[in-house]
Amino acid sequence: MSALVRLFDVSKRYAGTAALHSTNLSIERSRTTVLIGPSGCGKSTLLRLIIRLIEPDSGRIDFGGEPINLDNIDNLRRRIGYVIQEGGLFPHLTARANVLLMARHVGKSQDEMRTKLLELCELTRFSEKLLPRYPVELSGGQRQRVSLMRALMLSPELLLLDEPLGALDPLVRASLQKDLKEIFAQLGHTVLFVTHDLAEAIYFGDEIVLLNEGRVVQKGSVTDLRERPADPFVSEFINAQRGIATL
Repeated sequence: MSALVRLFDVSKRYAGTAALHSTNLSIERSRTTVLIGPSGCGKSTLLRLIIRLIEPDSGRIDFGGEPINLDNIDNLRRRIGYVIQEGGLFPHLTARANVLLMARHVGKSQDEMRTKLLELCELTRFSEKLLPRYPVELSGGQRQRVSLMRALMLSPELLLLDEPLGALDPLVRASLQKDLKEIFAQLGHTVLFVTHDLAEAIYFGDEIVLLNEGRVVQKGSVTDLRERPADPFVSEFINAQRGIATL
């Protein structure tokens, strides 16, 4: 299976402190890869490097076999959907306007946008009646569905999700987890999902990448991590999440 994204010796430092040490990583096509680890381990940094919100200090990132750089990132971003915690919606725009923002920017026709919008509402179980509302008028779960629709509007090859469910209450989170998993299966996108919750990583991940202090500690299934830990930290991390170690 070929990789959609490859990192070659990619690193990032802030004020002399390493956020991500030299990292090599492949993200396989049509699979959900979950980045997991404690706060500050480099998960979100890795996503921001891929979408080029920040520049790497060293190394190279390839997308579809093409190196990502400042000359092509605008075009590549149209092939990448990005969802952050709490949605990141523009408060002065309605749900409809938020979803259609990039589609309008790239010149999609009104008919194309209308058809795609209705498809996404059905896919994400978001009522069309809520489209005229502003983010402040929506619940947390509804805002995340709008954010997901915005990320999917241009039918991206890669979907990046940075702790998209972290701020939601348990019942809403469980409902969205179920819907997201069904959406991933239906669309067959390549997904890179960031979480600090091992149960969530197990639920979504075809492959789990555990990071600590800016380094990839181990990559594999939860069985690999639990039964064949590459480092004492792997067992420590799993055992710290009560109830998961025995699953």
